[in-house]
Amino acid sequence: MTKRISQFILKQIDWKTAGHIDNIPDKCIFCVAPHTSNWDLLLGLIVYKSVGKKASFLIKKDWFFFPMNLIFRALNGIPVDRSKKMSLTEQCAQLFEKYNPFQLAITPEATRKPNAEWKRGFYYIALKANVPIVIVALDYGRKVVDFKEIFIPTGDADADMIKIKSFYKDAIARHPEKFLID
Repeated sequence: MTKRISQFILKQIDWKTAGHIDNIPDKCIFCVAPHTSNWDLLLGLIVYKSVGKKASFLIKKDWFFFPMNLIFRALNGIPVDRSKKMSLTEQCAQLFEKYNPFQLAITPEATRKPNAEWKRGFYYIALKANVPIVIVALDYGRKVVDFKEIFIPTGDADADMIKIKSFYKDAIARHPEKFLID
């Protein structure tokens, strides 16, 4: 899918992008929330293409069966095998070393179910790979994908997570009852 086709699709579904679109680093983690629907992935893929970016995303290895594996690879999906001896953080940091550009979209909720206890893997990957975190809010209420902030992790995970979550307090999820940030 090309940039122009993606921009056309966004216009047809009446969605817009906002925020720090022009300053997105070649290497970064996209912290994407709220994530309450499978549609979030498709929307994210269209948006990234519409702004000329090619983000990868993590997905359970179980989804990489024929023919789904062909689709997910074409969409830049990266299979996650949690049985490997190496940590996922280490695996992802190595991808940042290997590829340039490399952008990785991660949903901190790690599920579409209600989850106030966000996973911190995206944060630790950013620290290990020495890349910024781009805060991206999917706001179904305003139909805007907002690239809110380019955040540099300080190493104080507790304080940084409070700040990161604060960027999402006004975002309306596709299923609002499933989005918890406290």
